[in-house]
Amino acid sequence: MKRAAERKNGSVVLAKRVKPQRLLVTLLGDYWRGKPEHIPSTALLRVLAEFGVSAQGARSALSRVVGRGLLVRSRQGRRTFHDLTERGRALLQEGAKRIFTFGVEQPRWDGTWSVVAFSVAEADRGRRHLLRTRLRWLTFAPLYPGVWISPHPSLEEAAKVLEELGIDNMTLFKGIVPSWGSRRADFLSAWDLDSLRRSYVAFLARFRPVAARLRAGRLAPAEALVMRTRLMDEWRRFPREDPDLPDEFLPPDWPRRDARALFERLFRDLGPAAERRVAEIVDEERSRAAENDRRRARRAA
Repeated sequence: MKRAAERKNGSVVLAKRVKPQRLLVTLLGDYWRGKPEHIPSTALLRVLAEFGVSAQGARSALSRVVGRGLLVRSRQGRRTFHDLTERGRALLQEGAKRIFTFGVEQPRWDGTWSVVAFSVAEADRGRRHLLRTRLRWLTFAPLYPGVWISPHPSLEEAAKVLEELGIDNMTLFKGIVPSWGSRRADFLSAWDLDSLRRSYVAFLARFRPVAARLRAGRLAPAEALVMRTRLMDEWRRFPREDPDLPDEFLPPDWPRRDARALFERLFRDLGPAAERRVAEIVDEERSRAAENDRRRARRAA
């Protein structure tokens, strides 16, 4: 596996391979979420090439993201552009809000649990998988099959997810205090906190050297782009995996605070160089397209 600072065919590649479609969504969220501009398709292909993604793989990723309704294609003469759809902007904004507010502050826990009980046919695997993924994003975890719990008041969001997926065989309980049966330790077992701790420790070990290289001024803009995207891609896992449990459930040396501080610092400090690299690629592609237009105009004359 290539290291992040190594190059393949002249481009920096990630140490950990990321699916091109996921990579594209991360890039759109970081560099185009708040911009109403048309994005030259050739620029998106070039940006993905910075990560070692082939032209074929990049085109496939673009088609898939268009198919998901996040991007829309348009043409101006011979040129193809992509724009974020309203749905795409909304989803990226929602994801950014969750990512950047995750772990910032811990409200006091009132001692109650939110509970979602549902039934989805075993054969309906696609919908079951999507439901589980979205419930985890809302900090729920399975206490038993079909019974998911969260220490946060997330029932309105959970009800919306169930409604969107067309699941009506369900019941939601608010403010549950266990009276008998399961103990608090049983509730905590719904989350694999040991594995989560290892993930945070690995995140810190992986990105502290990047912070040291950045302080030493040893990161070129292309490397800054790759490192910042890798940072975001790895950090965005934690809001799905970490239920953001109240402090009283966690040991005093829980590593999330240190990991979040490192993420915030690196994302901010890598930003200027990474954004310059993206802008450079977009400008080059626009200049190349304009030059091609001039050549065609001269030949036509």
